[in-house]
Amino acid sequence: MTPLVLPAIATALLVTLGYAMLCAASPFGTCRRCGGLGFALKYDRRGNPKRGKTCRRCKGHGKRIRLGRHLFNLAHATWRAGTR
Repeated sequence: MTPLVLPAIATALLVTLGYAMLCAASPFGTCRRCGGLGFALKYDRRGNPKRGKTCRRCKGHGKRIRLGRHLFNLAHATWRAGTR
């Protein structure tokens, strides 16, 4: 084995566990489309910001579920349905 394999595996494991802890501690993140506002910003002719339409991606909440938490929820629902 090359000497770079072991540090690469350790780094990948550390990043994965860190993301898993982030998903457990904070399962929701800000919406990337609206930036957490829940609506799009529109600007009038003077350049003043105005409230636009409600964000369709987050339905106006400004939050989205993280990918890791979504995968955990799917796996847990599958496990729960299989053990009934």
